[in-house]
Amino acid sequence: MAKRRVVRRAGGTIAGTAKGAVVRRTGVAAPARKTRGTGAASPPLRHARGDSLGLKLKGRTDAVAVVKRGMPVAAVARLGRNLGVTLEALGRITNIAERTLQRRKQDNAGRLKADESERVLRVGLLLDRAVAVLGSLETARAWLRAPCPALGGKAPLAYADTEPGAREVEDVLGRIEHGVFS
Repeated sequence: MAKRRVVRRAGGTIAGTAKGAVVRRTGVAAPARKTRGTGAASPPLRHARGDSLGLKLKGRTDAVAVVKRGMPVAAVARLGRNLGVTLEALGRITNIAERTLQRRKQDNAGRLKADESERVLRVGLLLDRAVAVLGSLETARAWLRAPCPALGGKAPLAYADTEPGAREVEDVLGRIEHGVFS
């Protein structure tokens, strides 16, 4: 068992072992990643792209096809459960009214329109990325809801209500993944 060393600095905590460092910036730790020449890697994640929506997306072409075909309304409910938010809160993030979701369930074979599907997919892929970077659904859920200094004190989930906001949240996740203070 490697000794653990913790260094506290203004703006965050760095905890490390001989195998890797974990940087805490917003109260949530990123998992240590394997680098060349070091010991064993973190256990592989079983969370794949599209899992948060109940879809198996092998790549961007699958995502485009799902958006064009219209995402099933059931995927929205699953995303809400995975995020731990109500459909009303998810509707604020995706700009889709709860009543619209109810109508889509009855009409159009239970599918969203293309623009609605795209907004839901954006949030779902953001959750999938957060799970991949942070290591677990619970940690990703907590990070997405907590205020983030890199986003001006707003929660990443609230910041991701627009496409540019979602890209900024992805950038923050990329910095966390690579151990960059932000």
